[in-house]
Amino acid sequence: MEKEVIHFIIMMAMSGWTKGAGVLPDGPLNVAVGETVMFHPTLTAPETAILTVRWKFGATVITNSNGNFTAPEYEGRITLFRSTGSLELRNVTPGDSGQYSVLIVQVDGAIAAGETKLDVHERISGASITSQTNLAIEGNSFNLSCDAAGSVFSREWRKDGVELIPEDRLSLHENNRVLSFNSLSRKDAGVYLCSVINPVSQDEVEYTMVVYYGPEKVQIQGPSDIHLQTTLTLTCCAESVPALYSWMLNSTKIHNSAVYTKDKTEPSDSGNYTCEVMNNVTGRTSSAAHGLSVTERISGASITSQTNLAIEGNSFNLSCDAAGSVFSREWRKDGVELIPEDRLSLHENNRVLSFNSLSRKDAGVYLCSVINPVSQDEVEYTMVVYYGPEKVQIQGPSDIHLQTTLTLTCCAESVPALYSWMLNSTKIHNSAVYTKDKTEPSDSGNYTCEVMNFVTGRTSSAAHGLSVTDGSGGLLGGAISGIVILCLGVSSVGVGGGYYIYKRKITKKATPRPESNELEESVYENTYSIYDKC
Repeated sequence: MEKEVIHFIIMMAMSGWTKGAGVLPDGPLNVAVGETVMFHPTLTAPETAILTVRWKFGATVITNSNGNFTAPEYEGRITLFRSTGSLELRNVTPGDSGQYSVLIVQVDGAIAAGETKLDVHERISGASITSQTNLAIEGNSFNLSCDAAGSVFSREWRKDGVELIPEDRLSLHENNRVLSFNSLSRKDAGVYLCSVINPVSQDEVEYTMVVYYGPEKVQIQGPSDIHLQTTLTLTCCAESVPALYSWMLNSTKIHNSAVYTKDKTEPSDSGNYTCEVMNNVTGRTSSAAHGLSVTERISGASITSQTNLAIEGNSFNLSCDAAGSVFSREWRKDGVELIPEDRLSLHENNRVLSFNSLSRKDAGVYLCSVINPVSQDEVEYTMVVYYGPEKVQIQGPSDIHLQTTLTLTCCAESVPALYSWMLNSTKIHNSAVYTKDKTEPSDSGNYTCEVMNFVTGRTSSAAHGLSVTDGSGGLLGGAISGIVILCLGVSSVGVGGGYYIYKRKITKKATPRPESNELEESVYENTYSIYDKC
């Protein structure tokens, strides 16, 4: 019977009665070792009953429904589904990889044939990234290798989540197994991920690469000037992986870390600080220097002079001093910066302000600012320049009515000034202004204002003649007598001589009453003054 069926199939094929070729997928069908694979033929008329099915692996018949044949090596591993022509292959091994074909004869005489490929893969496991050395030093070449157990089809590399693309410094070899850097850069540091792939599995592994470089660009951050008894913090920064820090003060080692701190500074903390950075991987060393001055806060600024007597024409010095660390001084007068000139000079780092010849214009408010990098203090000094008296003048009337108010004002250029008044050589008042509410005949005469400066030790005066009239325009008796006497003197031999001679003669002729002598003297002085103005 089997021979008759086979003969029938051959005859059908030769006569062209075949249909349904290519009833299996092109493949390959990918499956992992130990798994089960199902081969499903796709028939054009699945409702038509199947007469016979035969499956082959390469040239070896696996199973044939005609006679219920199964190859011994497949016993217990396959199941044939006669109604659909499907074949189930269990517990596959790499040896099961290859070409599979099927021949199906249906009752209506249709023949369906097809073939496909099966690939059996080992699952990927144990992915790892290794390097020939752990020392990825900037500028050196470096390789990373990605390996895994199982059937490796491909590898993909990513850095920090971004796909790696080969470029000048970076290349991939051995089917992407090896990632090569021909010259490392610090930018190459990061997390590398290698994905190992085959059609049935995938594994991936990360590698964190540290690129060693430096030290470069060593810098010290911190103050250059600091108060005494305050906290000092100096920070050393460098581009270096790794970095070991050490500090020296004036060539003496003082600390080992990036940050140096001292709670309370002392004068001995001033000096030259050096931060040395060493990289024990690259073998390189670099350093930076930083100068520090520990200064006391300035306090108690004062301006003093060798004497309080700033007299015009004399030399004079002002000295500006303060406690603490004084770096510089600045002088101002009445808010304007002082600039040395012919009469004015600065000495001892601007400590002493010298006037070689004082002028009254030098009077004013002097300000001295004492400065250091961490503090400042300032002090004012009001300087009074003593001078005079000069240009003494009396302001007031030369003629005045009887019984009216008399006001005479004495003016002088003098600091300080003490004023005194005399009428016909008799002291009558002490102030710059002399006032009398109601004039009398005895108020006529020669007024003298004497100005004394008790600092300069100088005295100067001015005279002023006054005539008290009766209101009708005529002079009172005493005034008329004085004028007559003065005129007689002038007509005799001249002003100066006549005055002297006549005065001497009167003195010799008689001794008048005290009050008449005073009046007589007043007449002479007063008329001399009037004459002088004329």
